[in-house]
Amino acid sequence: MKPSILDNKDVWAGLFLIVVGITAIVMARNYAFGTALRMGPGYFPTVLGGLLILFGLYTLASGLREAEKIEGSWSPRALIVLPLALVLFGVLIDRAGFIPAMLVLIFGAALAGTQFRLIEMIIFSVLLTALCAAVFVWALGLPYPLIAGF
Repeated sequence: MKPSILDNKDVWAGLFLIVVGITAIVMARNYAFGTALRMGPGYFPTVLGGLLILFGLYTLASGLREAEKIEGSWSPRALIVLPLALVLFGVLIDRAGFIPAMLVLIFGAALAGTQFRLIEMIIFSVLLTALCAAVFVWALGLPYPLIAGF
């Protein structure tokens, strides 16, 4: 029995790639394209958008030929907590600093999962935040204060 088109994961993946590719091309249309030897600022997003559209069409076509149903269910908690954690990261990175923003992001992402263990997540959040601070703030020199005001 063939599942409906709306239950086919390759159809959705193909449509997503097509939409992202079209968006990239539309956003790059006002930039100079240039040539392959002297690329303008619109060259890369346009070419990348075209490739995404091609891959999306291939994925969509293979999804229409074969029926591989989306398995599992959508967690409402994940659909609420993950975007909220991302928004809080964006708000806190300027107001509270890099360390509090990363802790909220990592802890929020873990909270969205089904196998949340508090002690493990606290340890993981602290270690991953320290690693990110070492890489992004100290090694790469990104201009984020570790804690706002300090």
